[in-house]
Amino acid sequence: MAKKKAFKQSDVIEFYMDYVLTHNHKPKSVYAFAKDNNFEEQKFYEFFGSFEALEQSIFQIFFDHTIANLEKSEDYHSFDARNKMLSFYYTFFEILTANRSYVIHALNASNNKLETLKVLKHLKNSFTNYVAHLDIKTIDLKQEKLEKIQNKALKESAWIQLLVTLRFWMDDASSSFEKTDIFIEKSLKTSFDLIDTTPLKSIIDFGKFLYKEKMQTK
Repeated sequence: MAKKKAFKQSDVIEFYMDYVLTHNHKPKSVYAFAKDNNFEEQKFYEFFGSFEALEQSIFQIFFDHTIANLEKSEDYHSFDARNKMLSFYYTFFEILTANRSYVIHALNASNNKLETLKVLKHLKNSFTNYVAHLDIKTIDLKQEKLEKIQNKALKESAWIQLLVTLRFWMDDASSSFEKTDIFIEKSLKTSFDLIDTTPLKSIIDFGKFLYKEKMQTK
């Protein structure tokens, strides 16, 4: 007798994504959803506490798959922060494109921006943590409080940039989303150029030099 296939979290997610794309709205209840897909309601709660938690986990899974794919690449591990971020973007949006219908539905389901951001809650936490560990070179402020503010600003600006890119991709009607690829390349280049500390350090050093020279002439 064939062994019964184990019911997995991925089964619930697959059922849910199929349901919302077929009906253009989320299920009325967990009970109805489970009944429609021939599994016990209890099974749903083994993986998720609510539909909201399930929706958040989907974007988390997109992120996890992105990182898993990047980790398999030997080249990725030798990249600097800029190229690691670029690789992340291209891989992440490739996964989003494979699930485009669901992503657009999920992010357009509510006119309330706060509700939309709730869906991306876990993604934000994971992405900003990823950015924090990229070792992006910033100015050494030599003061803990200021460095904490700087690091927080870096993570928040990176998150906003991801949201802006996501919106651009959702509106992109170009073949194979070529315009999004160009947008990613140019926007990331601009962002890293803006936080490049080399010219700024030169300005600071020059300012210190002028200050010392001025003080010595007094």
